[in-house]
Amino acid sequence: MIVIMQTGAADSQVSAVQEHLASLNLNWIVNRGVERTVVAVIGATHPDQRDGLLRLDGVLDVVPISRPYKMASREGKLGSTVVKVGDIEIGGQEPVVMAGPCMVESEDQLLTTARAVKEAGASILRGGAFKPRSSPYSFRGMGVDGLKLLKAASQETGMPVITEVMGVRDVDTVCEHADILQVGTRNAQNFLLLDEMGKVNKPVVLKRGFSGTYEDWLLAAEYIMAGGNQDVILCERGIRTFETYTRNTLDVAAVSAIHHLSHLPVIVDPSHGTGRWRLVAPMAIASVAAGADGLLVEVHPDPDKALSDGAQSLTPANFSRMMEGVRAVTAVGRENKKSVINGGDEQSD
Repeated sequence: MIVIMQTGAADSQVSAVQEHLASLNLNWIVNRGVERTVVAVIGATHPDQRDGLLRLDGVLDVVPISRPYKMASREGKLGSTVVKVGDIEIGGQEPVVMAGPCMVESEDQLLTTARAVKEAGASILRGGAFKPRSSPYSFRGMGVDGLKLLKAASQETGMPVITEVMGVRDVDTVCEHADILQVGTRNAQNFLLLDEMGKVNKPVVLKRGFSGTYEDWLLAAEYIMAGGNQDVILCERGIRTFETYTRNTLDVAAVSAIHHLSHLPVIVDPSHGTGRWRLVAPMAIASVAAGADGLLVEVHPDPDKALSDGAQSLTPANFSRMMEGVRAVTAVGRENKKSVINGGDEQSD
């Protein structure tokens, strides 16, 4: 359930609600909005507890939540979450583009790409230092040396860095070098890693699992949020279906669906979602038009020589053209996002 406080409720009244919940052996998260404060109750509740809460001063309403993901649910928070990375707002007024190579291969490759994507309009530099591969014999990244190169590129360009964390043992090291931690599709239900992500003081991009439902995805986010980290960004990256032409089947509908179900920002990875560079720009534009809060795109100065995912990587020139299309539909996308959030559940004639 969630406890909705009256407009202008005093801190003492919110504290009284917390004390009451503690007496019931329940946990909570306080979400302070512009006008109202909402207290999201965590734990098993029953209808009788609602009456006791309603009698407390400053309480406007107590609303049961039927969804299993209490903290990630839109019912549990007024408004939408905006995740801040420095001056960059993910989930704010403009879609945020994160771009760079699938994997860091060399200093020259990384810096060439970083300079190009920044010039084209990207705000955040992506790059893999640790990379999960289907084959153990494929290039699996430069490890800590790759992290150091990412940090150096960040310092030169001024762009924050997002990179993937593979396991619990790597969390502290990655946190030293990156601004955003990415949990990849293979780890979307690695619950030990998700628990650890709840303890870090950095935003987390959580990719959807290979065959994950929306509920699976949001429950994975719930693990992170229940651990204390509320800065979760959901990333649609395509799911595995019977289709073999594309690497995955990109679920653009997930953007609107998740915005309806959750207050968390949603970004899209059209590179992994299609696996073919010719499809990346059209799907990126479609995703922004659907209301995506950002994009995660792979760019390489020479994709034919890339050590990983060259077939889905854009050249800097093609990335620049993609950005022109993204800018052209941005206003449409923001209106679509607002209509999904504010439209309600009933259709009108």
